[in-house]
Amino acid sequence: MASVSTPADGGERLPPLQTLAYFDAAARHLNFTAAARELGTSQPAVSHRISALEADLGMPLFKRLHRGVELTEDGASLFEAVFESLDGIRSRVSDIRSRRRRRTLTLATDFGFASYWLLPRLAELRSLMPEFDVRITSSQQDFDAIRDHADLAITFGAGRWSGCAAHRLFQETVIPVCAPSLLKGAQDYFNGGRSAAQRFLHLEGVTPSRWLTWTDWFNEHGVVPATDSRHFTFNSYSNVIDATVAGEGIALGWIPLIDPLIRNGSLAIASNLPMTTNGGYYLLIPPTDRFGEARDQLARWLIAECGKEASQIHVAPTVSPAHERVLDVA
Repeated sequence: MASVSTPADGGERLPPLQTLAYFDAAARHLNFTAAARELGTSQPAVSHRISALEADLGMPLFKRLHRGVELTEDGASLFEAVFESLDGIRSRVSDIRSRRRRRTLTLATDFGFASYWLLPRLAELRSLMPEFDVRITSSQQDFDAIRDHADLAITFGAGRWSGCAAHRLFQETVIPVCAPSLLKGAQDYFNGGRSAAQRFLHLEGVTPSRWLTWTDWFNEHGVVPATDSRHFTFNSYSNVIDATVAGEGIALGWIPLIDPLIRNGSLAIASNLPMTTNGGYYLLIPPTDRFGEARDQLARWLIAECGKEASQIHVAPTVSPAHERVLDVA
């Protein structure tokens, strides 16, 4: 390791950095009051710092005038060196802060996946990428690589997105679910009793269709809802599930998003008639790549974690391939 020499007489001892910053501001403004405003301090504090610096150097740095100040020859010489040095420091600090701000991976997804799959895994995600922030954006809109500016996206559809590589994480499988307090009435209804009208909770559809609806499920299983049944529609899947857990009605549950709620007893399976399609949740990798290996690491983790979850799905789809449909997506 190279040694650092220290002058024996202290002649090369530097003044405190903060004092030099006060001097720099005063020399740029040629006004102690204006320098104080920039530094967030008082005019007497600036004057005191400058006087201390002049005493330390043994030379006046400013000529005190009636209105403001003027640099002496020594003051101008010192200002040139201080300004160049502090400007270099400012530039490097700005670069470092800018790089820190840019080290944020953006992951776009929908409300349901964010609420029921990503949020329970945030601690694991933080541990996986300690040097990165992760920004999660949620929308029910289909992903658009140009509009959404995300590094990765997890969205619902049939696997065709312009310009993006797509890897399916979960195949679409839905099953009717309800709160345990509604289970008996719901089972009687779906088993043919239909003694009482039910309340059906819907996720607002989009055009072209990207996910299953109650109409699809009714048609698939030959169920005709009672004419006096009530229907409530939400534009967020997390709202659908919150209302279902609260006992407001029966909803279609997407597996595996609802698996933890079934395991902990918040939801119950209202009918053992699942429905599956060739669609599902896909991991989309846009063509732009700001972070290289870091983005690849996050993508590998998402694929691996979804693979674990898929192996634990507790409701096996029973619909034959002839009844599967490919969703029409743009």
